[in-house]
Amino acid sequence: MAGAIIENMSTKKLVIVGVILVTFQVFSFLVGGLIAPSPTSAVHYLATKCVDIRKHHQSSKWFMPWGPSQCEKIRDFDEAMIKQIEANEIVFAVHIPLPNNEMSPWFQFMLFILQFDIAFKMGNQIEEGAVVTIDVSLAYRDDTFSKWTEMAHSIEQRKLSCNFSTPKTHEYEGRHYECDLLPFVELGSVAHKYYLINIRLPVNERKKINVGIGEIKDIRLVGIHQNGGFTKVWFAMKTFLTPSILLIMIWYWRRITLMTRPPVLLEKVIFALGISMTFINIPVEWFSVGFNWTWMLLFGDIRQGIFYAMLLSFWIIFCGEHLMDQSERNHFGVYWKQVGPIVFGSFCLFIFDMCERGVQLKNPFYSIWASDVGTELANLQMAFIIVAGICACLYFLFLCFMVFQVFRNINGKRTALPAMSKARRLHYEGLIFRFKFLMLITLACAALTIIFFIISQVNEGHWHWGGYTVQVNSAFFTGIYGMWNLYVFAIMFLYAPSHKRYGDDQSNGDLGVNSGEEIQLTTTMTHVDGPTEIYRMMGKESQE
Repeated sequence: MAGAIIENMSTKKLVIVGVILVTFQVFSFLVGGLIAPSPTSAVHYLATKCVDIRKHHQSSKWFMPWGPSQCEKIRDFDEAMIKQIEANEIVFAVHIPLPNNEMSPWFQFMLFILQFDIAFKMGNQIEEGAVVTIDVSLAYRDDTFSKWTEMAHSIEQRKLSCNFSTPKTHEYEGRHYECDLLPFVELGSVAHKYYLINIRLPVNERKKINVGIGEIKDIRLVGIHQNGGFTKVWFAMKTFLTPSILLIMIWYWRRITLMTRPPVLLEKVIFALGISMTFINIPVEWFSVGFNWTWMLLFGDIRQGIFYAMLLSFWIIFCGEHLMDQSERNHFGVYWKQVGPIVFGSFCLFIFDMCERGVQLKNPFYSIWASDVGTELANLQMAFIIVAGICACLYFLFLCFMVFQVFRNINGKRTALPAMSKARRLHYEGLIFRFKFLMLITLACAALTIIFFIISQVNEGHWHWGGYTVQVNSAFFTGIYGMWNLYVFAIMFLYAPSHKRYGDDQSNGDLGVNSGEEIQLTTTMTHVDGPTEIYRMMGKESQE
């Protein structure tokens, strides 16, 4: 009777906690869907063709496309030929942002994609493997009266990939090639109000520089930045969730250390998951609003990579620990075949990120996709994304198989329940039901995480190469982020050792535990002899 009363009270507590968590999950989606704007914005710029009228091309001279100190401009290259202006005297100028606007640190980053408008001419066609050499300078200022300060300068090369769908005859001269977008510049912070880009296309026939690239008519840029409104919502969520996860993590580990036994592998992995969630939660991005921290994009990638690796490894170990016999579990080395590829893949992505964004800290115009290897990878962009998607789906299928094995294993253990007393049988049935529900939540979380990963890869590929993209509402970002936090919170809550202690004079009778033991009966699923009673039952060592 007492066991049934305790079971009923604990079930009510779980229902209350569940309602709170579901409410916050819904709130996470609503915040992104109703309050936050779309995560990013794309702004199109058409470069103005300025004329460098000086005899020598000093790099200290900046060319403004508009305003009181605007440059001397030409409309097109036909006008340049009439005025006998050489190609080396033309500077393509782009002011960021557009007139009557300002950039803001809340934009977090700026990414620019380059596109050439190239006309077909019988006598000036694009050669096979044509490479454009770009002499580009970037400057900034914080008001409309100050002088421009150089931020970066580089001479870059970009390989053209253009198609001409109609026959190459005189009849179709003047039509434009269809050229792929090219990566141009990426800034990890937006610390200034105004930016200026000056682009030169130096021509040197003797050195074969910018020869055989066709007749370039215009240069277009597409600027992508994070929306300030979304940034504020994102920062607010991080600020709110950081103390929540940090406090329950401290509470969880304190409960572990109060136990007379050492922590088992599953408890250690749960604590590591909490640490990785806290690491990604800490809102250090607030400092990027006041400081020019160009390394924030790289730091964010590292944090997210650590969390992905930890989360994927946790799911493998979490399922595995509920499958193995007592003699096999609690050994990390058992999982090297499953966790090893996750760690190796994460390390490869880290090296790749360091090769691009690490170099961009010194040269924002650098792009690994512009190298020979990167160009070949870019040509296989969809194959790259498809392989990543297939690997993610295979992982999910493997996880589903492990969950199926866990369910089959636990159903086999249920044959022992009829022999138990009613109170104890109800107790274990409640635990089994909640455990199965937790496993289904785990699968749902894994599925949404993999969908989020694939969509992120598609969108990032679109930024680098163009082509395919997926429109994602802010609700998806805030909802997935809230889901991760709620999942980690729930895992630590359910697997924390109990705070309940029964008196030495009180016998637990049918519940089958000794007097004075510290045990979480039903509110959570932990036990003094192991992480959970389900854990012990499936390890073939639970006592009947």
